[in-house]
Amino acid sequence: MHQKQVHIVSKLEKPIRLQEYGVGLFELVYTKSALKKALKKDYITVNGVHATSATYINGGETICLCIPEDGNPKTKLKLKLNVLFEDDYLAVIYKPAGVLVSGNSFKTIANALPQNLKRSTLPDATIHQPVHRLDYPTTGLLLIGKTNNSIRELNTLFENKKIKKTYYAITIGDMAPKGNITSSIDGKQAQSNFTVKASVTSKRFSKLNLVKLKPKTGRKHQLRKHLLSIGNPILGDKDYGIDNLILKGKGLYLHAYSLKFTHPFTKKKMSFKDELPNKFKKIFEGK
Repeated sequence: MHQKQVHIVSKLEKPIRLQEYGVGLFELVYTKSALKKALKKDYITVNGVHATSATYINGGETICLCIPEDGNPKTKLKLKLNVLFEDDYLAVIYKPAGVLVSGNSFKTIANALPQNLKRSTLPDATIHQPVHRLDYPTTGLLLIGKTNNSIRELNTLFENKKIKKTYYAITIGDMAPKGNITSSIDGKQAQSNFTVKASVTSKRFSKLNLVKLKPKTGRKHQLRKHLLSIGNPILGDKDYGIDNLILKGKGLYLHAYSLKFTHPFTKKKMSFKDELPNKFKKIFEGK
């Protein structure tokens, strides 16, 4: 027995790689990593020919996914998510700490989305797909695409820096009131702006700061690496901290606080904010 899904490609303006076009296309392989695995295992054909990561889609093709019955787990992840907004095109959810956004693990936000969001009623509806990432220990707002067109449009908005993200972090040590960090990350240009909103003295850490952060680029672990580079690591950061100043057992004090963008289809101005976690409030209560 096999599980089979078929998709007929509509007219495209220009050719696109299947491994890009196919993200979120099929319910059974809805993440990028799952799609790559399906291609390697020859589960996907285009017009009857086994596809590879080098296959391009031009428009009009029939894409078929065929997975052996024992090649896909049926167990559904039971993880209740807080949904802040949802329409037929997209959703905004709250990501808790200690959960991957996507990947090979069973417990991911991507695997929990079908149980928490409604399926779009639009013709190009697909499995809900996170369109950006938050680190495993980071909390906060996460943007989800619900249709093929929406996923592509939201990715374009991110690429063109049209989606504004604001984070809050608690950092360690004396810190300038505001600044612009421009040190490169993994050999690539990167930029993060920061503003200190409040500071308190600490017996163990000397000083703790509540910092508002606006990343202008989207490099992996950018804010964590940038803050360490100026000598002000994030409280609780085991990977980018200073050895004798790592707080254990409380998690990472980094929170994706707000998202602002223009809805790619309704053209409405979208603005979402989330409260700071209680562990932030305990340190800066009354500040």
